[in-house]
Amino acid sequence: RRGDREASDMDACPCALLGCSVGVVLGGLVYAAYKLGVLYQLLHKVSSPRHGGESVAQVLRAHGVKFVFTLVGGHISPILVACEKLGIQIVDTRHEATAVFAADAVARLSGTVGVAAVTAGPGLTNTVTAVKNAQMAESPLLLIGGAAATLLQGRGALQDIDQMSLFKPLCKFCASVRTVREIVPVVKKALAIAQSGTPGPVFVEFPIDTLYPYHLVEKEFAVKSAPKGLIGKVIAWYLHNHLMNLFAGAWEKSDFSPLPVQIPYATDDQIQKCIELVSRAKKPVILMGSQVTLPPTPVEDIRKALDSLGIPCFLGGMSRGMLGRDSPLHIRQNRRDALKEADLVLLAGTVCDFRLSYGRVLNRRTKIIAVNRDQSQLLKNSDMFWKPTVAIQGDAGSFLLRLSKGLKGYRCPEDWPQSLKQGDITKEKADEKTEHHLNPLSVLHCVDEVLPEDSIIVADGGDFVGSAAYIMRPRGPLRWLDPGAFGTLGVGGGFALGAKLCRPDSEVDVGHTLRKHSISEQSMNSVYGSDRSGGQRCLLESDIQRAGAHTRQQRGLWPGLHRSVFYYYCIKLKMYQALYII
Repeated sequence: RRGDREASDMDACPCALLGCSVGVVLGGLVYAAYKLGVLYQLLHKVSSPRHGGESVAQVLRAHGVKFVFTLVGGHISPILVACEKLGIQIVDTRHEATAVFAADAVARLSGTVGVAAVTAGPGLTNTVTAVKNAQMAESPLLLIGGAAATLLQGRGALQDIDQMSLFKPLCKFCASVRTVREIVPVVKKALAIAQSGTPGPVFVEFPIDTLYPYHLVEKEFAVKSAPKGLIGKVIAWYLHNHLMNLFAGAWEKSDFSPLPVQIPYATDDQIQKCIELVSRAKKPVILMGSQVTLPPTPVEDIRKALDSLGIPCFLGGMSRGMLGRDSPLHIRQNRRDALKEADLVLLAGTVCDFRLSYGRVLNRRTKIIAVNRDQSQLLKNSDMFWKPTVAIQGDAGSFLLRLSKGLKGYRCPEDWPQSLKQGDITKEKADEKTEHHLNPLSVLHCVDEVLPEDSIIVADGGDFVGSAAYIMRPRGPLRWLDPGAFGTLGVGGGFALGAKLCRPDSEVDVGHTLRKHSISEQSMNSVYGSDRSGGQRCLLESDIQRAGAHTRQQRGLWPGLHRSVFYYYCIKLKMYQALYII
């Protein structure tokens, strides 16, 4: 009997082995069918006269996008056509960087995501500086890029490069759409990530065959002659299956509404601790950065909260103008001395980088409250030159509102902001006489006096930002634009374009230390402006060069001025003028 059992077991082993082999093969076939989309195609519709650009446009409209800035290219044309049909304005620039700069300005001023769409390869590489500027300025921005067809990537197609690796260090989120049905969820996710946490740019790559209609893409996939042999038939089947999978399920009902945006907030315990610190302070100071202007807290509510606290404020970045033109709480001069004397400093979205001497300007005996959405920026250089008493990873704008409510009835001793304001008055006197040339500070004072109440100031890098930030007074919140921490020169044209579209009734005033590399860009924006605004004076290269030759003789007028031309121009509803100050 024992022998019979052993014989039976030996007979069963080959059967079991055969069964396992069959199971593995079947499992492999099912997995292959899944990966190739064969099963999905059986259940979902493939052919349709619609195209992927329509899906992109519908998502953008559902998210409140009003403008798409671009330099038109064949890879992305379906997106632009669909957006225009849905009422989204397409703004065509003459350089991709300008498109991104304009989208950056729209993001900052409107509180929505700015959108730029550019073609593949060199179109995208031209945006790198502008995208990096948006990253460091913490602007929510969606960069849409074209790409070679899905099957041709990495095979030497026209303008085909590894775009994802290029933008991963610059963007919070990068994705390459592989099928048309992925467009809606991927774009929705990108837009939510752009606004969540610390805002920043995101990049979505669209291979050209995900944007054009099925019947056009089918022609490109079609085999020109009947396949011969087994290999030819396998290749033909693979191409057909790839085409089917590309479009399967693309036009089923979708939800285009925005995904929730994740924003960090201070806890109640953290707010209470800060209330206690501020209530005991005799000489508090607030340093505000661009983060205080971010949604969801309205800037006017923040302004009222600051007025109720009565604490003197130094404003930086987009927060300039938060307190209006002549607020007694807005201090512009002698910041280093004020920080050394203060017994409490509140860093509301302000970073201890080069702009604060890496934290060395902060007194080690001073109580410091730091609030920032970004953990790395919150504690930057805190291991070397400064140490926060309370560090909060959270939204700075809502923090100021909650702090004000918790300190109801509190007001900073009035002699403290008054003494700091007196220092402003003393230092801002620009009565120094020059023998032959203009005093640039006097010029800035004169320009500031004639700015209308609805004006938006665009400070385009270099010497202009360094001086104008301490003299020119934005008339209200969100009426100042500068490059940010990256200090990019050449943002002026794009920023002005975006600002004017956001605020068509406002005058946009651009101050710029103009260098030769931006001459052509400013000229082309003048030409583009003439299409929209009627009359304008175009900036001619010969005019700039003659002006530059004249200023080279005026060394010592302003640091670096002998190598550049300082100019100021205004964009009004029907006017674009240039005033050269040499």
